[in-house]
Amino acid sequence: MVKNTGYPLVFPLSSSGKPAAYHILQYDRVPSSSFPSRKAVSISLALLIVLLFGHYFRLAPRPASESNGRILSSESQRFWGPYSPYYPVEEYQPPPDGCSITQVNILQRHGARYPTSGASKEIQASLQKLLNASKYTDMKLEFLRSYQWHLGEADLVPFGATQSFQSGAEIYHRYGHLIDDHMLPFVRASGGDRVVKSAVNWTAGFADASGHLYHPSVSVIIPETDTSNNTLEDDMCPNSRASQDEPNIWRDMFSVPIVQRLNTAAVGAEILSEDIPGLMSLCAFETVFEEKESQFCDLFSAKEFQAYEYYQDLLKYYKTGYGNPLGRVQGVGYVNELLARLEGRPVEDRTQTNSTLDSSPITFPLNRTVYADFSHDNQMVAIYGALGLFPQMRPPNPTRADPRWTWVVSRLVPFSGRMITEKVQCFEAGIPGDYIRILIDDAIQPLAFCGAGDGLCRLEAFVESQIYARLNGAGDFEKCFPE
Repeated sequence: MVKNTGYPLVFPLSSSGKPAAYHILQYDRVPSSSFPSRKAVSISLALLIVLLFGHYFRLAPRPASESNGRILSSESQRFWGPYSPYYPVEEYQPPPDGCSITQVNILQRHGARYPTSGASKEIQASLQKLLNASKYTDMKLEFLRSYQWHLGEADLVPFGATQSFQSGAEIYHRYGHLIDDHMLPFVRASGGDRVVKSAVNWTAGFADASGHLYHPSVSVIIPETDTSNNTLEDDMCPNSRASQDEPNIWRDMFSVPIVQRLNTAAVGAEILSEDIPGLMSLCAFETVFEEKESQFCDLFSAKEFQAYEYYQDLLKYYKTGYGNPLGRVQGVGYVNELLARLEGRPVEDRTQTNSTLDSSPITFPLNRTVYADFSHDNQMVAIYGALGLFPQMRPPNPTRADPRWTWVVSRLVPFSGRMITEKVQCFEAGIPGDYIRILIDDAIQPLAFCGAGDGLCRLEAFVESQIYARLNGAGDFEKCFPE
């Protein structure tokens, strides 16, 4: 049993007690010249069994006594968009009486991280304006006199490690009845460092919750490179263009009083509208790193954070969501993999997947009861769109936030956010039937496109409803590549 003291680097163990093995996969991306009629993807599959003589390094989570996943007492953290920490949107509800879960598919975002390199540069540029002020007229800014930048870039933070650890434990407690020595969870991860570490921490949490009776490992890591087909990362549609116009219209509206206030409080700072989102995100990034509320949070009101949330909603809507004509097609490959698992048959897909990889029982088994895939927020948004989740009756208004708006990023893809697809067997008049439920951060989705809107669909109806994925994006995937 590995004991965590502070933040040591530890390694996962396999069920035999030996260091876990990882299958590192490298395979070629489909050349654009193969469209519209594509041949089977040629791949070079390097299956590397990594027998670790030392440690497989990862950030270890804090012990539960030190971090409980609720790092703020206020609810402002629920308005940080994709930088919000995970929280259950609703209390988990088990299937109806007479129904039992037979398979679970988990799609989870990596845990909390530092800002990416690009975001970090923009944030620091805006922050420097405040630091260069000739004087501060508001006591809330006094801390800037001695402030020094101390955030890393893109890596998982300790709290993010804890999030994944706790998620693995929660999954064991909820679905442990589906597991035995011969039926461990099958775990995949996109190859980004923070994603792999999140997956490893999830397996550690699962093992810990089982009393170390079961030790699942990360079986497949898919590289995030320009030459790799990857259903867990949104990098296979070079023609995809995210519109910034609508988010910027809203930003320039809600930020006006903030800009005026900060320029009054920080004399000579010359803060502009485009500086505001980055400065507001510092509240989130410092809080998840420090595990206490950042002083930057005090610079903005709860109402302003709600406006910031809507700004992030618009960004994701036009990035890989319904607002981008080539957004949801980037989630088609994963949906077709999901359908294959639910039906127990080979994957049928001509988009992001690879026929050789997905036909191998080693790298894509079809007989497991629990699957866990680790990904990024933009890719998960695309998958939600491909599935038909969170449909919007009309495009969002860039000048006014609608209170009935359901495309709320902090509830869709927060740090460590997750989609769980349950395959459920129910008996009707003594006859068993297979059904599907989908939960996003534990909120049951209505699935009105395949059922009565009560969150339960017959498996056949669910598969039939996924016509967009089964048609490989209905021609949209071919539009992803230059002619």
